[in-house]
Amino acid sequence: MHVAQLIYTYDRDLTDPDALLDRYATLTGWGDALAAAGVERVTAMVAFTRDAIVRRGQVRYHFVRTAPVRPQALAHGRLHRVLATLGPDLLHVNGLSFPVETWLLRRTFPETPIVLQDHANRFPRHPARRALGRVGLRAANGFLFAAAPLAEPWRAAGLIGADQPVFEVMESSTRFEPIGRCRARAMTGLLGQPALLWVGRLDVNKDPLTVLAGFERALPRLGDAHLTMLFHTEELRADVERHIAGSRQLSGRVHLRGQVAHERLATFHSAADLFVLGSHHEGSGYALLEAMACGAVPVVTDIPSFRVITGGGAVGALWPCGNAGALATALVRCADTGLRAASRQVRRRFARQLSWPTVGRQALRIYQIVASGSPVSLSDPPARVGG
Repeated sequence: MHVAQLIYTYDRDLTDPDALLDRYATLTGWGDALAAAGVERVTAMVAFTRDAIVRRGQVRYHFVRTAPVRPQALAHGRLHRVLATLGPDLLHVNGLSFPVETWLLRRTFPETPIVLQDHANRFPRHPARRALGRVGLRAANGFLFAAAPLAEPWRAAGLIGADQPVFEVMESSTRFEPIGRCRARAMTGLLGQPALLWVGRLDVNKDPLTVLAGFERALPRLGDAHLTMLFHTEELRADVERHIAGSRQLSGRVHLRGQVAHERLATFHSAADLFVLGSHHEGSGYALLEAMACGAVPVVTDIPSFRVITGGGAVGALWPCGNAGALATALVRCADTGLRAASRQVRRRFARQLSWPTVGRQALRIYQIVASGSPVSLSDPPARVGG
């Protein structure tokens, strides 16, 4: 099987192909995982500012000049024409936000199976965009979501047809590996017994104020607990600082560290006992995956993708969005368990269910099902087709 990934968008400030590949670890990780799983040939087609071909490992990346043609969807026709010379057996489009491109792709490849993968794509609200989506997305033979419930609004709106299968597979993984706890603590200065870590935006979706309120309630039963917060956007920073300043209990127990280089995050995750997030919605959960790879025990919201990642709370704890009291209870319960044993359990789950080798095997199995044209029972949980 020859699988071709299509990437229609990129950061416009990137003009070097190698820099783009360095930045998008999900793209390279997915390709490497497919090759390791046994896909004979993996190609990635990347819309770009210039033409180039880069080979990394067993994956060939074709960068195809598409700018500055407008509309952009028509510019991607050149990418399709280049791809047609390579003879792919299956097409994997990254994102659900390209109905026109998907429709044009089907015209170029009338018989080749096409799968579309959700990357936390924004559901189209405008009637015209929704109508366009209904037409364009009908060209797909299947859809990939990190958690099957995330597909429900798309299906309810007719953007995914009743006869189009949805498959459950994590959209990414990580190559992070844990380092020794004592060494990690020394390198990061992370405080607390237990040490809690937050990694995410300071925005409404991540809900840092509920996390602070839950931590505040739990503190009387958490010993010498400290919460360290890493973030790269600061929408609610003023509100967070006011909440901390107005709390006698939180003073000196919450540390706003701001942005940390991505390559240093494995050290912070390895130094943490508990990883906490208050997200109301996620396409998957990159920070959570990275935390679990390093053994931090998750105490995260009960949303579809986090449910899949934690095995329904089989490791760590899940709590309802916006419920500070439930978070406090979950923190205390996790802290009262054997954290070392829980950390080992988290790492085992990551290695067996969430690592790149597992994602690669699941993706290959999905490709095989789609390419075979075999009927898929939509009543079965999509996770069962992974393996």
